[in-house]
Amino acid sequence: MPRHAGWAFCWAGLALALLASACVATLAYGQAAQLQRMAALTSAQMFSSALVFNALMLGIPLLMANREARALQLSELQRAAVQAELKSLQAQVEPHFLYNTLANTRYLARHAPERAVEMLDHLIAYLRTALPDMRTSSSTLARECELAGHYLALMEIRFGARLSTRIDCPQGLGELQVPPMMLMSLVENALQHGVEPKPGTVCVSVAAAMRGDGRLGIVVRDDGAGLQQSQGATLLGSGVGLRNVRERLQALYGGQATFELRRAADGATEAELLLPMEARA
Repeated sequence: MPRHAGWAFCWAGLALALLASACVATLAYGQAAQLQRMAALTSAQMFSSALVFNALMLGIPLLMANREARALQLSELQRAAVQAELKSLQAQVEPHFLYNTLANTRYLARHAPERAVEMLDHLIAYLRTALPDMRTSSSTLARECELAGHYLALMEIRFGARLSTRIDCPQGLGELQVPPMMLMSLVENALQHGVEPKPGTVCVSVAAAMRGDGRLGIVVRDDGAGLQQSQGATLLGSGVGLRNVRERLQALYGGQATFELRRAADGATEAELLLPMEARA
């Protein structure tokens, strides 16, 4: 082989070696770069996932706290609305009772002045007992029976021998909490629809007892004019007193309390309240 041909072969081998090295280096660099990009991408994904996880861990308690705050606020608003409604309904009872009593006193002043004075004495006694608690949302069974007794004493003066009354409030139940003025509405209704339309004698009674389901039962009964079947819907759907009773029961107890106006087997009219002796709605 000529000498210059050997040198050419050497230079060609060297060039091929350099080219192969360059290819290997390029491939290695490319793979390294790809690995770096994958590592960077993996790191970014892990960082992003960590951010999302932390946001969820922080956001869920905040969301729950926000929901609880909104629920509490809604509950407070509902409670305030119920209290406002109760005050409005209770305010309807007081002037209604006073108007009826003063109208009766005016009648007696014209026809029996000495009895009008006696009626005013009973009215003063009633107001002295009732006024301190007229604006409260709760009373006791004993106090409400006492107020009903004063009112019935007023009515006995008006109706004379035509009316007899009886109140049965067991001593052990006297401190039970009941809505103020609600019993009065039932007693007034008995006088208006039982005594006034009937020319003969009438007995109005109030009785309280615990029922087997743990509710307090209060029954106002009269053997007066009687409740005709056709009158039931009319009486239940009209009049300040009974409408007030139903609306106040709904606002205070939801569906846990009931009110029923019925005709008894002997023809007497009975108005019954059943009140739960637990927390109100």
